[in-house]
Amino acid sequence: MRHLVTSLVAAVCLLFGAQAQGAEAPAVRVGVLKFGTVSWELDTIKHHGLDAAEGVDLQIVELASNQATQVALQGGAVDMIVSDWLWVSRQRADGADFTFAPYSTAAGSVMVPADSPIRSLADLKGRRFGVAGGPLDKGWLMLRALTIQRHGFDPDKDSEKVFGAPPLLNEQVRGGGVDAVLNYWNFAARLKAAGLRQVIAVEEIARGLGIRADVPIIGYVFHDAWAASNPEAVRGFLRASLKAKTIMRESDAEWNRLAPLTKAEDDATLLALRDGYRDGIPTAWSGAEREDAARVYEILSKLGGRELVGDSPRLAPGTFWDGLRF
Repeated sequence: MRHLVTSLVAAVCLLFGAQAQGAEAPAVRVGVLKFGTVSWELDTIKHHGLDAAEGVDLQIVELASNQATQVALQGGAVDMIVSDWLWVSRQRADGADFTFAPYSTAAGSVMVPADSPIRSLADLKGRRFGVAGGPLDKGWLMLRALTIQRHGFDPDKDSEKVFGAPPLLNEQVRGGGVDAVLNYWNFAARLKAAGLRQVIAVEEIARGLGIRADVPIIGYVFHDAWAASNPEAVRGFLRASLKAKTIMRESDAEWNRLAPLTKAEDDATLLALRDGYRDGIPTAWSGAEREDAARVYEILSKLGGRELVGDSPRLAPGTFWDGLRF
């Protein structure tokens, strides 16, 4: 009889185990730029099976532009994208229910040739200055705010600004077409590897404006309603994201594996991209970071105005998802 009971228990365990294995993990569709830096983390998640370990199925949807990712999220073609919380706040102010979980604090830097006389923001006056991202770029607005505050001039009016695509601006500053460039962190890393010099990072600019915490600039964005219906899928994916970041922070071998995806031309560029990515990994996400994000929003809204923030002079409630703190 005891053998019969044991056999029945074993059969039940096998049955439920087979059912568990056969059950489909909930899909999390993430819209991402095909050659963007976010793809490095998503590739790490898939390569190490971190999504499956957390009970989710990461599905990577490659798209052509940031605008395309936003349209895909708005239209329900994907569940998540990576964007900034300024966009989330403006969408919420207009009635949407998007919310934000942090991905990276990395922003960008002002870069100049190694022998340039430009040593600080004060030296940008009258210079030909390249800016990635356009007149409403967050780094550019913060740079303007600090330069006005500390040095009494506005680079928007007192420098010869040139807005352009990041790769083109890198070529311009290397070839002498501009005296300095404010570019995104990964393009700044490539310039550093090529021997150019950093004048100031956007993170330092934020410190100069009184921002004490490392505020995540971009993050995973999704609908509140979707998160409420799929809480374990959201948490599972975000746990997988944090585990991927740990691997990318601690393992140099992982970066050797990722090298083809980064399009690094040489070892120096790969190391610069690796170090830049690691510097942008958030180490905290609590009340302090959220309060400083609200301060950043107020600074940006003063210079960017309605064109940047719409009708919401303050950060919209619910911009940051409450389900993640560390």
